Amino acid sequence: MALIDGYHHLTMSVDGAQEDFDFFTKTLGMKSVKKTVLFDGTTPVYHLYYGNAAGDASTIVTTFPFRKPGIFGKRGTNQTKVIQLAVPPKSLDFWEDRLNKAGRNAKQIERFGIKRVAFEHPCGIPIELVAAENDKRESITADGISAAHGIKGIYGVGIAVFDKTSMDDFLTIGLGLEKLGEEASALKFKLPASGPMGSVEVLHEPNKPQGTWTLAGGTIHHLALNTINEENQLKLKAHLEGLGFTDVSDQKDRNYFKSCYVRSPGGALFEIAWSVERGWAVDEPEGKTGQTLVFPPWFEDRKAEMVAGLEKFEW
Repeated sequence: MALIDGYHHLTMSVDGAQEDFDFFTKTLGMKSVKKTVLFDGTTPVYHLYYGNAAGDASTIVTTFPFRKPGIFGKRGTNQTKVIQLAVPPKSLDFWEDRLNKAGRNAKQIERFGIKRVAFEHPCGIPIELVAAENDKRESITADGISAAHGIKGIYGVGIAVFDKTSMDDFLTIGLGLEKLGEEASALKFKLPASGPMGSVEVLHEPNKPQGTWTLAGGTIHHLALNTINEENQLKLKAHLEGLGFTDVSDQKDRNYFKSCYVRSPGGALFEIAWSVERGWAVDEPEGKTGQTLVFPPWFEDRKAEMVAGLEKFEW
């Protein structure tokens, strides 16, 4: 029985908060789901969540803007390299044109026989809008973006690695993904999913420099897989530890979901997560989340200090 049901969210560390917010909400048309802060450490950093209006799992991309603290990383191999979002198959020309007009230097490419539009986030992180067949999720619409073109949610990720074999074993034996095939030096895997198919593409890049693993601007930090509930999460944690992945973290309270983390042999950081009851409405009215800056209960006594240390931006 599968312990994973598709993606929960993807998380990247970026540069400026304003350019990030404008990029996701205006250029890509995604909705602001939550505005909060980095729950770990002491440095005041936003944690911004984007997705569909309901904030459904499998639609969420989150970001940490690191411009003000001035912490930046290095993109390279042995880390997640590409964020992939699903769009309607006939929307690629629309997106190529829209993104180029927005200065994002977009072009259509193909991998594993699937067409996509490749471009970069303002901080340089590669993103692909993938023509996703049979994705029944509703498109996210916005000004100038109709249902025929809107982003549907997460399609997958591209992970760069030195060693494909160890990553193959981790994904199939460790996480229960299905290997779909190989093209040139890349492998493709499918997540167990009751909804839209989730994809992981492993890109063999043995000659590139090691990428940054810490939280640092300009890099993808982790991909989160959805275990639906705590029971599945703890079973999967125990399974990974039984295979020798003893660096699986203890469960962490993320207020809206509960998380465990594991570093894959290919370097990319994986999270296994499940949403708590009420989810995003834990600290904001249901249907009106993402409109205010909120803090977890354990940061209430530091709220004024953290607000003073955050980059100012308009939303």
